[in-house]
Amino acid sequence: MTAAKAIILDGQSLTLDDIVKVVRGKAKIGLSKSAITAVKKAAAVVNEWSRSNDIVYGITTGFGKLASIKISPQDRQKLQENLLLSHACGVGEAFSEEITRAVMLLRINTLSRGFSGISLNTLQGLIDLLNAGIHPVIPCQGSVGSSGDLCPLSHLAIALLGVGDVRYKGRKMNAGKALAAAGLKPLKLEAKEGLALNNGTTVMTAIAALCVIDGLKLAKLADIAASMSIEAMHGVPYAFDPRTHALRPFKGQGNVALNLRRIMNNSQIVEKYKLDRVQDAYSMRCVPQVHGASRDAFDFIRSSVEIEINAVTDNPLIFPDDREALSGGNFHGQPMALGMDFFGIAMAEIASISERRQARLVDSSLSDLPPFLIPDSGLNSGYMIPQYTSAALVSENKVLAHPSCVDSIPTSANQEDHVSMGGYSARKASVILDNTRKVLAIEFLMGAQALDFNEGLKPGDGTVAARSFIRKHIKFLEKDEYLHPLIMKMYSLLIEEELLGAVESVIGRLD
Repeated sequence: MTAAKAIILDGQSLTLDDIVKVVRGKAKIGLSKSAITAVKKAAAVVNEWSRSNDIVYGITTGFGKLASIKISPQDRQKLQENLLLSHACGVGEAFSEEITRAVMLLRINTLSRGFSGISLNTLQGLIDLLNAGIHPVIPCQGSVGSSGDLCPLSHLAIALLGVGDVRYKGRKMNAGKALAAAGLKPLKLEAKEGLALNNGTTVMTAIAALCVIDGLKLAKLADIAASMSIEAMHGVPYAFDPRTHALRPFKGQGNVALNLRRIMNNSQIVEKYKLDRVQDAYSMRCVPQVHGASRDAFDFIRSSVEIEINAVTDNPLIFPDDREALSGGNFHGQPMALGMDFFGIAMAEIASISERRQARLVDSSLSDLPPFLIPDSGLNSGYMIPQYTSAALVSENKVLAHPSCVDSIPTSANQEDHVSMGGYSARKASVILDNTRKVLAIEFLMGAQALDFNEGLKPGDGTVAARSFIRKHIKFLEKDEYLHPLIMKMYSLLIEEELLGAVESVIGRLD
């Protein structure tokens, strides 16, 4: 297999596709010539200040409430190490390897802009960690989202010092041992470097980027699952007429309606039953409006994430041409906090309407299908309880969808008196995303099962492709059996994205 082409960072042009290549494709990274020049230029100015008597926050002073305390020249390097060690106090489970790799990549990218004052040697040390596959163990709890993600980013940074735990070649070990095994050495930090490494919105942004990447694809899968359910319940096509959506021209709504028409195109089921009634229940009829509103939310969030992954979010910011260090608030996570709360709400709605379709599929009085989608119901419970599972996940999502960003709790002796809680906004958004994937996995199982009762009638082109793909991996449920493996198999198929590819190979790329 050909190695993935290296991604060259300049701090300004990283894309979501690049993130996928590095995080999941394990592509190596490097710095552009312009980035190297910019980093060296800012570091030289910081080095000069560190040897002076000038008052420069975080370089010749303490941090936060301690900014009024001047640090002697001989202690200024120790100041940076102390910052990281004292701030690396997170708790809870460690972030996954994917999230950790995304955090490392985004931190390197923002530092490569040359406004943070980090030395090229230290930045290269972080690059070496990522390229070697040394992943710091970062506890997921401890960030209030301002000044950025101080606590988790400190756990990332101390690995450069040979401190803390990492995962390397499938094993958890001390960072110093991993560095030695990879032929690397612990670093000594220069002035400003600790603050450059741990101050910013990188953790919440990394999670947000992965949520957007996966959420956009899951939204397309939700359209496929809905189409299968609609056809299985003999839904009528009138609600998807383009004339209706032209009168309410939200982009997402129009795209979803178009997707449904394409997926169900050439359906003998729709053709046979389209005169049975003029309208269906909202969970069928209003798919374009509900899925579409979530799509529009995802587009907004994507635009915010694409800005943030190439932004400089630490403090103070170094402007070498002006020879100034400016203290500002770019570390405040409010853009990501709002975005991830919005993401969670939008994704929860996709799960919610899916569960309502599932409830109709298993209710023979509403669907005209066998009770609980199983032959010989009574002796067999069929898909009765998977719908309970979806209901439980949807209910959990309702609690998780409560926004975190409306909360704030003062820190640092009231110096940092308004915080974003963006770290938790991102973390719970990722849980909602995963819950929704599980809910849709159950709808796909039910949809394929229900369509198998429509003997002799061909579903739509996209629906046929989806059902055929599922049946290659999961058989029709003839009688009760252990269902957990079937659900998790379907869930894994959604993660692998092969089902989406199977449908798009037949009907073309979905919007």
